[in-house]
Amino acid sequence: MHFTINTVGFVFILLGCIIVGIVIGYFITRKLFKSELEKNPPISEAMIKAMYRSMGVTPSQARVNQTMKAIKESQKSGK
Repeated sequence: MHFTINTVGFVFILLGCIIVGIVIGYFITRKLFKSELEKNPPISEAMIKAMYRSMGVTPSQARVNQTMKAIKESQKSGK
């Protein structure tokens, strides 16, 4: 059996495969990026303490915890 495909059919199949690959790649990358940000948050307690010290305030652990909680809540509401 001899199977042939015309040029237009080949182009549509090729474009379809490229579009599907881009969509799948986008969702995989998005999921990996979110999980990486959850494992390694962009701001840490040490950074918050340094920020308070640079403002001339002695940071208490309760205030640092309150700030971390506020940051996490704002990240959750942004999703």
